[in-house]
Amino acid sequence: MKPHILSVNGMLPRVVLAGLLSVAGARAGSQPAPVLPQPDISFRNEVQLAIDHGLLWLRTNQNSNGWWSTPQQPALTALAVSAFMGNPSPHAAERAPETVARGYKFILASVKPDGGIYDQGNENYNTSICLMALLAAHKPEYDAVALRARQWIIGQQAGGKENTGSPFDGGVGYGDSATGPHTDMNNTYTALEALYYSKDLAKDKPLVGAKDLNWDAAIHFIERCQNLPSVNKESWASDDPANKGGFIYFPGRSSAGTQTNADGRVAFRSYGTITYAGFLSYIYADLKRDDPRVTAAFDWLRNNYTLEENPGMGPSGYYYYLQMMSKALSVYGVNDLPLKDGKTVDWRRQLVSKLMKLQQTDGSWRNENERWMERDPVLVTSYSILALEIAWRGL
Repeated sequence: MKPHILSVNGMLPRVVLAGLLSVAGARAGSQPAPVLPQPDISFRNEVQLAIDHGLLWLRTNQNSNGWWSTPQQPALTALAVSAFMGNPSPHAAERAPETVARGYKFILASVKPDGGIYDQGNENYNTSICLMALLAAHKPEYDAVALRARQWIIGQQAGGKENTGSPFDGGVGYGDSATGPHTDMNNTYTALEALYYSKDLAKDKPLVGAKDLNWDAAIHFIERCQNLPSVNKESWASDDPANKGGFIYFPGRSSAGTQTNADGRVAFRSYGTITYAGFLSYIYADLKRDDPRVTAAFDWLRNNYTLEENPGMGPSGYYYYLQMMSKALSVYGVNDLPLKDGKTVDWRRQLVSKLMKLQQTDGSWRNENERWMERDPVLVTSYSILALEIAWRGL
């Protein structure tokens, strides 16, 4: 086992685990939490009000059958449930027990005989997000479902224990990536996150015949999505300052398009959300904090820090970007973020201030850009609340 990226007695700090996707379901160790600034109680209270307002909106917009938005994508319900479970307010779950119970009942009703948790399409994404929500409940009666979902996700790794020579080997796609057209960085990230936070459960209650992911193959796939020629030998990998260290969607494709470098070579552009996905994936694969692949991704992220857009994508995926930022920088242990101009920013305060300004009067959040479903207020409200909850713990 490689050392964890955050060297706090070899474990992720509890301050991060407590807020990471509704406590992330992780079984935290007994290590001390890292030193954080003294809490700003007044500002924390303002953020808590925004969280509570958003949760009230979710509560009033839940379907009577327990799902949010659509029953065909259980991940939307899992994200909303995770937002309730991550509320830092004491006894938060007791404030909406029926809402939470209905949500979990719907998630459990979405479990398939093969162990996956999905309905129509996006099988890996739905299963991974639902597994995170189940872990957040800390209920032993959910453990059997969670362990089967974990095995289902492991079975989605392209190539498995084999190396077929495909650039997609080691990654995970939306569905059965072992036979599907391609794997991608975002689905690989969601899968690795769910597997990382369910590792302790798998050790405590191992299933007969259970398998583990080929983590080395996963790392190789992550490398093949990074603009870093020192580790990525794909011909398109770019080390120009605009792209070096960042990530693309999958080998040979970037949602941010391409650009022609000074030497006339076409490069795939790095962009915000997927670079956070790659950065977090390295963390979940237990790379060291000072690993060149990790530091290169972090350098791209800090050099492209902004709260005005998803870098490289404009308004597309904006709220997902903010949620990923809150999660990744917290996991990496960043308080003041150093920028390329030498200045530092209190990213938590800036992020939560931005989100509070964007919150609608009814408590929800909305993105007028429809790409990646972000016109759905349930999705972006869940993203926003989760981002606030994670950041709140470091204020």
